[in-house]
Amino acid sequence: MGFLIRLLVNALALYLLTLVYNGVRFAPGADVVGVILAALVLGIVNALIRPVLLLLSLPVNVLTLGLFTLVVNAVVLWIVAGVTVLDVAGFGAAFIGAIVLAVISWALDAVIGAVGLDGKRA
Repeated sequence: MGFLIRLLVNALALYLLTLVYNGVRFAPGADVVGVILAALVLGIVNALIRPVLLLLSLPVNVLTLGLFTLVVNAVVLWIVAGVTVLDVAGFGAAFIGAIVLAVISWALDAVIGAVGLDGKRA
């Protein structure tokens, strides 16, 4: 149940990102299945590719006191856009989109936690 809720929260966050920021959008004609598939791919890329990118960029990340993680998040969003119906206007749009997506996901996670749908006991 937790995986399904997490998937739906990611899909909602991606959808809200496309409403809030014009640099990231879904391809014309994209349906709910495309949005959920993009959220699934985002989860897979975050679980498999992002740790490798963070490990490879560790020296730069240490030098920038962790700010290079924002660039890694932009690369992750760009990868997801490359294989799904998500369209990103460029790397700058991916960078800003990744920041906005992080804020939206954080807010949605807080709401899900406050409502009690995260499965954790209060």
